[in-house]
Amino acid sequence: MTSEVLTSTAGFWYEDSPVTAVDVLNALRRYRTAESAAQRRAREALGIGENALLALRVLIDAEQDGRTVNAKDLAERLEITAASTSALVDRLVRSGHVERHQDPIDRRGVILTATGTSMRHALRVIEELDARALEVTEHLPTDEMAVVVDFLDEMVRVVDDVDAGVRTARRA
Repeated sequence: MTSEVLTSTAGFWYEDSPVTAVDVLNALRRYRTAESAAQRRAREALGIGENALLALRVLIDAEQDGRTVNAKDLAERLEITAASTSALVDRLVRSGHVERHQDPIDRRGVILTATGTSMRHALRVIEELDARALEVTEHLPTDEMAVVVDFLDEMVRVVDDVDAGVRTARRA
């Protein structure tokens, strides 16, 4: 009778099969889907689009680092054209999320900043997401963190290589 109990509960105590590469990729896809949904909710909470949220993040990060950002910097960071950047900044200024200021060093230049209200709201949304993500990662042992970082860095290289290949193919 004892051996019957042990045999029937073996799967309860031990994994029947190890995690596979497909399991890892599926988990990564689930994470990306969840992250996209969180970004969408953040955009909806702020009433802005994807590039606008990215632009706000660039402006907020720059301010926290003591750097200034102009339209050219923003275009480079977002990898969009000058015309698209101009339209984006105009929309953000009209909606009250961004302000233009004269550059104190170059009188012809314009510095962009997130407005106080928009910055506080965006920071709250972003910091809440970041805090919850940090809470999860802090529970990992250091050696497991290193494995995750190495894996994700390698995935970035793979995706970047694919993107570079697509751009090269388009030019040809």
